[in-house]
Amino acid sequence: MTSLLVIIVLVLLAVAVWQLTKIFDLTQVASTSDNSQIATDDDNNVQGYLMFGFLAFIYIFTIYGVYTWGPLVLHTPASEHGALIDNLMNITWVLIFTVQAITQVLLHYFAFKYRGNKDKRALYFADNNKLEAIWSVIPAVVLAGLILYGLYAWTNIMFIDEDEDTVVVELYAQQFKWTARYAGADNVLGKANVRLIEGVNTLGVDLSDPYAQDDIVVSELHIPKGKKIHFKMRSQDVLHSAYFPYFRAQMNCVPGMVTEFAFTPIYTTAEYQALPFMIEKVANINAIRAKKSLELVAKGETGLDPYTFDYLLLCNKICGASHYNMQMKVVVDTPEDYKKWLSEKTTLVSEVKASKAEPAAPDAAPGKDSTLTKDTAAVAKIAMK
Repeated sequence: MTSLLVIIVLVLLAVAVWQLTKIFDLTQVASTSDNSQIATDDDNNVQGYLMFGFLAFIYIFTIYGVYTWGPLVLHTPASEHGALIDNLMNITWVLIFTVQAITQVLLHYFAFKYRGNKDKRALYFADNNKLEAIWSVIPAVVLAGLILYGLYAWTNIMFIDEDEDTVVVELYAQQFKWTARYAGADNVLGKANVRLIEGVNTLGVDLSDPYAQDDIVVSELHIPKGKKIHFKMRSQDVLHSAYFPYFRAQMNCVPGMVTEFAFTPIYTTAEYQALPFMIEKVANINAIRAKKSLELVAKGETGLDPYTFDYLLLCNKICGASHYNMQMKVVVDTPEDYKKWLSEKTTLVSEVKASKAEPAAPDAAPGKDSTLTKDTAAVAKIAMK
């Protein structure tokens, strides 16, 4: 309702300004001002200097933005291929800023230098083959280089050797949560279909498939350091996007098909938390949260908990009202800790069997030893004799 009122006020304000402009025009009807709509030399001079002013604004704002928001960009990549992605991005940024600096300066300079003047006539010529060759060949060569480097990076990242020793994990997307399924000891995921979703089997795994017998379903993703993780992604409802910002990885999750991506983590969660830049970043965030907590407590509200860095899996597609909350914690363990964590998990088949098991007898309440009850009854019977 508040947003609607703000919009109505803005619309009414715009109408009022428009009406005031019409009234001002009517008051100028009898004046001797120049209404020919033809620019004079003074007008052209003003426009020329305004072009320089706008050029200054562009660069001042750019420098301010880099200084203010520069530290917020992602820092050290946590995956093996991340350095390649960052290098490609940095080359692209350098090219963009270089071309932007040159072209914008020339654009605004020529707009000022060749501004209108009643004593000058514009020189017209139909074409210039030399200039056209220059501004066609240079961008073509630069873009070809970027495209070839991009294809090289894409091929290196996306190529997954089927014979390579990988950890196969399925990421299952649905509004508005992620679920992970591990392939188990055979490292092959069982078949799945949304038509098979029932009860505990929320991923629609085909429990009759031999490969599904050791599959493990979890809500927190654990992966081992130094091992390539082969992700296979599905979506239950709408288009989602599996985004691992610190691993420089992203892939769409499309309903009705399986998409794939693989990367090798190079820092455990503990190692990444201990990096100097991350320690400083967490300290800055907690300083902001502490200040905000003081304000909340003063209002009688609950303060904010301290922030601790964790890798996250996010959805990078606007998939609905709770899109912002669709995330999963990702923990990178040492290989030993990962094996220990995985060995403690129950297979999906066992979970489904447990959910279908007969309920316990009324006298065998949870946590109560039924054999003890029988023994006590027997002792009482003997005592009565």
